[in-house]
Amino acid sequence: MEPDRIRNTVDRRPQALAVIMQASPQQDQPMTTQAHTGPALHSRLQALICGLARCLGAAALALLFAQPMGTWAAEQAANAPPPALMLAQVWHAGLNVKDYWVSEKYDGVRGYWDGRRLISRGGQVIAAPPWFTAGWPATPLDGELWAGRGAFAHAQSTTRQVQAGDAAWRRMRFMVFDLPAAPGSFDQRLPRLRSVVAAIGQDWVQAVPQWRVASEVELQRQLAKVVAAGGEGLVLHRADAAYRAGRSGDLLKLKPYDDAEGQVVGYKSGKGQWQGQTGALLLQTREGLRFALGAGLTAELRRHPPPLGSWVTYRYQGLHDSGLPRFARFLRVRENSPAYQVQQ
Repeated sequence: MEPDRIRNTVDRRPQALAVIMQASPQQDQPMTTQAHTGPALHSRLQALICGLARCLGAAALALLFAQPMGTWAAEQAANAPPPALMLAQVWHAGLNVKDYWVSEKYDGVRGYWDGRRLISRGGQVIAAPPWFTAGWPATPLDGELWAGRGAFAHAQSTTRQVQAGDAAWRRMRFMVFDLPAAPGSFDQRLPRLRSVVAAIGQDWVQAVPQWRVASEVELQRQLAKVVAAGGEGLVLHRADAAYRAGRSGDLLKLKPYDDAEGQVVGYKSGKGQWQGQTGALLLQTREGLRFALGAGLTAELRRHPPPLGSWVTYRYQGLHDSGLPRFARFLRVRENSPAYQVQQ
């Protein structure tokens, strides 16, 4: 149910209760024996219930007797200020790998626990069911809401819903990789992170495994192993770095391909089997360059392409001299738009 419909339904509760009160006998008006017993009482109650159902509708009637859940869903549908998160730059050869902790890069939805609620990178409050975050600490946690390798679509769909079912959330895990409010270097934060997660004691909350490598050759070997198993890539976290918001060399991502984001500014008509549908998305990069992106679009996206103004992620293999991506291929529609605006 959409937030506006939830609010409208909740707003009609006092009116519904007024109808019940008007239809019910007043305390200072004695009821006859007939109204207390037998078919007369049954008919009176049935009439009251039917009247209430006509006034509210079946969905609102359910909400009337389950106010805590309805109130919870309406509150969760709100936005929050985007959290100040640490963001990754791209790894490049020549850096000293011994300065970094290494972990798998999880293909999920960034989640920030502010001590009270889960918030996405873009500031959307994530409506996780109460049991999912029950017992979590007041300590802010930074991590990835992850459904497993190759299951990004499930993670994105689940975290975007106002009231996703328990079955969907049972597949989710919160992979915690940092403590934003904790002082000190990552070397110092890591033991505390593991301790905080252990204290939560829930199978679906896990500290991201971190390890060290001795050489770039070993790093590339680890990358190949993770990718072969269905993973997206690796993350390198500088051991002596404090947690600071924004992109920097303190946090790096390493994948077998590059990726970037572009804003949908138009469409190209399809030809052949895609006649009458979308042949390609016209994208504009944050640098103001435009190109057509057709590779990787599913049949569903060709029928119902992302709306103008939305952002999509694409992968590519290097750049042309013009700055345009080589062998660009669509990956996904981004859940939250980046903080920058396209240059005019």
